[in-house]
Amino acid sequence: MNTGTPVADRTAFRTDPEGIYRALARLDLPCYLADTGNGVGVGNTEPGPAGCIAAVGPLRPETLGSAAFRTRHGLRYAYMGGAMAGGIASEEMVIALARSGSLASFGAAGLLPERIDSALRRFAAEIPGLPYAVNLIHSPSEDALERDCVELLLRHGVRCVEASAFMDLTPHVVRYRAAGLRRGPDGRVRADNRLIAKVSRAEVAERFMRPAPEAILTDLAARGLITAEQARLARLVPMADDITVEADSGGHTDRRPLTALFPTLLRLRDAIGKEARYESAVGLGAAGGIGTPRALAGAFAMGADYVVIGSVHQSCLESGTSDAARSLLAAASLADCEMAPAADMFELGVELQVLKKGTLFPMRAKKLYELYKTYDGIEALPPEELHRLEQQVFRRPVTAVWEEVERYFARRDPEQLHRAADVPRRRMALLFRWYLGMASRWAVTGEAERRADYQVWCGPAMGAFNEWAVGTYLAAPENRRVAEVSHHLMHGAAFTSRVHQLALGGVRLPASCTEYLPVPVAEAAR
Repeated sequence: MNTGTPVADRTAFRTDPEGIYRALARLDLPCYLADTGNGVGVGNTEPGPAGCIAAVGPLRPETLGSAAFRTRHGLRYAYMGGAMAGGIASEEMVIALARSGSLASFGAAGLLPERIDSALRRFAAEIPGLPYAVNLIHSPSEDALERDCVELLLRHGVRCVEASAFMDLTPHVVRYRAAGLRRGPDGRVRADNRLIAKVSRAEVAERFMRPAPEAILTDLAARGLITAEQARLARLVPMADDITVEADSGGHTDRRPLTALFPTLLRLRDAIGKEARYESAVGLGAAGGIGTPRALAGAFAMGADYVVIGSVHQSCLESGTSDAARSLLAAASLADCEMAPAADMFELGVELQVLKKGTLFPMRAKKLYELYKTYDGIEALPPEELHRLEQQVFRRPVTAVWEEVERYFARRDPEQLHRAADVPRRRMALLFRWYLGMASRWAVTGEAERRADYQVWCGPAMGAFNEWAVGTYLAAPENRRVAEVSHHLMHGAAFTSRVHQLALGGVRLPASCTEYLPVPVAEAAR
């Protein structure tokens, strides 16, 4: 293309792919397209009105998403590391992301109170004043765990909770929210206990977008768990500050497409906000299937206030899993995931998304649920099924497994044993849940003899990230540090968004210079 009025300084405008890429990657500077007399060039210096073909302003990764979300949580980036149960979203991961300016949720689900207590003490010592969240997972089969977790969070003064897998509001999550409400000096309601709810269904999202239920508030106040003033204030604010729209993620998921689910909940959020006349809008984040810069850019383009990354972080060095599991994750492709029964909601038939490549877990877990639905108890299993169960899945006698189950629940939730005492089918469920729980534990510890039984929570974002990382230093698991991964995803999202801005203006750049390529952060800084 030649406009007939070339710019004076051709050296400031590059026409080669490498030069174009470098100009696009200067995210802190404007980007201009101008006629060089030898084709269209791209640079960061204003060419003047006569030579300018197109221009876009600076687009730093710190400006992506919602400023309100960043301010509310004290962040540099509208980026969150989602909770992965069993401490896979580890203390090290939370600390690294907090120091880099992002929010991370500690994977408290499935951990005993003393482990959670230890983590909270470490956060207080190592990242005082920096933001972090702790996961509170709905535990319909183990109510005491949910209650005890909230007690611990309140005692430590944890100011942000990520609530996940809730199908309805419980007194425990309502108590956490209401216990942090107060009137500010200006008379406005202040929510010291911030709540981020991860949902995948509109009816659940609505419960978190509205104030807490009157009946629960009344009961909590009557029992002295919140004050009468806190109950009154809870009627004026939504249950959650932010709602994470969870699409096709690892772990608990309905596998809904983000492009269908997010706009639906966005309209719901806006309608409820208009009706309730909240002082501040409930934030809306995007999660599930987000593992590349283009995916992040797409989420922000849909209107996401923030993005949540999970599966990709599990392959990072700071995750609380084994090198063996990280290697499996780094080798995963887009189609290497499958649904399998969830340990915490086994009896309800709830499933979660796991890695299927390199493990027999999905097949074996589905077989256990089939047996549970078919037979009334372990004693009712046909001899050949019992033999297969003990030899291939449990790898020990059922009696030995039950002894472990008794020791586990005697410490964690004795009520489970009481409820199963005279119900053979419930005892069978606890036995099968032992395998499901241990399968995730074996993956975390890298138990070599049980590699075929690894349960690794994973969504298709992992395969997408691996494909994007091919040929770069991030292809190797040993180079995946969570702060660097988050840096590249956010910078890549800003880079991609800049390319999209130009495309919307009719500018088509060579494909070879429109894909963000990660290089080590230390190298890029030189």
